[in-house]
Amino acid sequence: MQDDESRPGESQALWLLPLVATLAIQTTMSFLARLVPTCAPLFTAATGLAPESVGVFSGFGTLGSIVVLAIGTPLIRRFGPIRSLQAGLLLAGLGLVLLTPPSWLAILAANILIGIGYGPSAPAGSEVLLRHAPPAHRTLIFSLKQAGVPLGGVAAGLALPWLVARMDWRDAVLLLAAVPLLTVLLVQPIRASVDAGRVPDQPVGLRVLLAPSNMMAPLRFALSSPVLRRLMAAGAFFAIGQGSLFAFTVTWLVDSLGYDLATAGFVFAVTQGTGIFGRIALGWISDRWGSGLRTLRWNALAMAATMSGFAFVDAATPLLAVCLLGGLAGITVSSWNGVHLAEIARHAPAGRIGEATAGASLVTFLGYVAGPIGFAALSVATGRYDSAFLAVAAAGLAAFAALAAGRGRPA
Repeated sequence: MQDDESRPGESQALWLLPLVATLAIQTTMSFLARLVPTCAPLFTAATGLAPESVGVFSGFGTLGSIVVLAIGTPLIRRFGPIRSLQAGLLLAGLGLVLLTPPSWLAILAANILIGIGYGPSAPAGSEVLLRHAPPAHRTLIFSLKQAGVPLGGVAAGLALPWLVARMDWRDAVLLLAAVPLLTVLLVQPIRASVDAGRVPDQPVGLRVLLAPSNMMAPLRFALSSPVLRRLMAAGAFFAIGQGSLFAFTVTWLVDSLGYDLATAGFVFAVTQGTGIFGRIALGWISDRWGSGLRTLRWNALAMAATMSGFAFVDAATPLLAVCLLGGLAGITVSSWNGVHLAEIARHAPAGRIGEATAGASLVTFLGYVAGPIGFAALSVATGRYDSAFLAVAAAGLAAFAALAAGRGRPA
């Protein structure tokens, strides 16, 4: 297990700018990714696709992230974590532009590009923060960075419906494609200092990237200890819940409960908003307890209970109750990421934080693929959403089982 030492005489204030930069990038990436499920009723109507197809598109987007996690370590090493994150932002912005043509193929390509752009966020962001975060507050700082995920979701849930009410939705999407470019410019001033440790002569040709040794390295380091293996398994089950919740909240509210897009977007924004508080709170609790694993076990049980609650919501359920349940889900289903990443970084082999995080995130992202696709398949097969929500609740129990399996053993 690795626990990076503080550098003598180094001011702890040095973590602030890297945190702000990674938070801004994470928020923007989440904003871009959440625009897809937020505007899903619009582009499915424009192309004649079934509402459930949003799960398939979301799954293919996650596959793009998995490819980057599998082969991208040499790229991060050569260009540095900040430059890698900037490149991801630009690719995701290009993907957003591709959402506008009335073609399912363009929408599929858009989701894949956004997923590729999202890929570096976990390994590159973890590498930046672990280098700069003071150990006593590491989990909180990781969670602050991950608070950008729901923060971006709030922005997506509010901005797009507001713009759509004032202009054609395609024009609104094109306008929002400028956001990643602004973020790239915002973080550029710290790029040279944060990326000072990059390896300019690192080979990045296709032969290197697609070599089996490179593709298997992230998984090899992520499987290097029992606690990392348990974290990997739990991350996949957590991702099933979070991926399903994010992909289907708006579609479920519009298709099943009869909400208009603005109201559904508001509920989605509530879910994302409480996630900001939830991620910070779970990070703070983990630092106080001195155990992120304990926090994750309790969170898994809470996720199972919350997703079970969604199965009993119908059109007669008051809007306030739906908002309260969505707000609770923002904490119990989507606030685990920062604690999870901090625990992976803490237990990773020395000098291999990026690889171990990439490997664990790769398995986690498989959950983001399986969750929405499985949710879509169950809802189509049964003609209802409650069975899909109960299946996601079972994934929460599976996450608890994975984390509880090694309880009491030394890490």
